[in-house]
Amino acid sequence: MSSGHPRKIADVLSDLMARRGYARQQSRSELAEAWRQAAGRMMAEHSRVGLVRRGKLEVVVAHSALMQELVFQKGTILAKLQELMPRERIADLRFRVGPTD
Repeated sequence: MSSGHPRKIADVLSDLMARRGYARQQSRSELAEAWRQAAGRMMAEHSRVGLVRRGKLEVVVAHSALMQELVFQKGTILAKLQELMPRERIADLRFRVGPTD
């Protein structure tokens, strides 16, 4: 597949990061930090972000009382996430109770 021309270092690094999953890891840690900022420290300590699928961010929460509070604040949190992470194109939040470790 080589055309005989040297590749740009940026292209080589981009390919390497994609193959090793570094970009996905970085994106997840950025999303987790944005979640902490948007939801607040206390709520973030008892929840964890999952994946963004079809514009919907899944958030696992420790218990149903916290889930109820997050549902109540969903609009505010969503707006803040959209401001902090515009490239993720988060259009909705989905909460579920589960392990947050």
